[in-house]
Parts: sequence; structure tokens; C-alpha cells
Amino acid sequence: MKKIESIIRPHKLEELQSALQEAGFGGLTVSEVRGYGRQKGHTEIYRGSEYSLAFVPKIKIEIVCVSEMCELAVGIILDTCKTGEIGDGKIFISQIDDAIRIRTGESGKSAL
Repeated sequence: MKKIESIIRPHKLEELQSALQEAGFGGLTVSEVRGYGRQKGHTEIYRGSEYSLAFVPKIKIEIVCVSEMCELAVGIILDTCKTGEIGDGKIFISQIDDAIRIRTGESGKSAL
């Protein structure tokens, strides 16, 4: 099993969620996060005053899937969230040893 963590632009969330659902991914976890990478924050104008935001608001998506579906998920994320501009985000992939459904005690692929 693999865990795919993606940091994406907030306005891409609905489109990505729909695309993943259509491809058969049963669940995902969404978190509102803030951070910076190469962007180093950005400036905004509020009531005529310009101010700098060191941490840019982003969305973190977490998906745990069988290893065979990992490439498909990554492809969907890239196709859906890529704008070609700085700040599109990152994808992190890690190995998951096991998953256990708390309600039933099922483990492994059946817990997903």
C-alpha cells in the first residue's frame, strides 16, 4: 500500500476530488495548511495597504491506496492540479505497512 500526500492550490480541490472519485478512489483526507516553498509567501492589498503573507494557504490531500493504483492517482493529481506556475504544490509518496479499519478490525487492502 502507498500513502500519497499532495499539497495543492485551494481552488483545485473540488476538481481533484471529483476526478479521484470517478477513477474509483474511495476516500481521501483533506486538511487546510499554510506554508511556503520557492514562492516565499506573497503580498496582498487590503483596504489600500499592501501587506506580506509569509505562509501561503494550501490544501493537503492524503490518499492511501493499493500500490497498483498509485501511478493512476499521481497522474490524476498532476493532470488536475498543474497550472505551470510557481506554487502548484508537491506530491509525496510513502510506503504503508498496514491499515486497520477500527469499526471491524479488518486489515490490509480490505481496510481501505
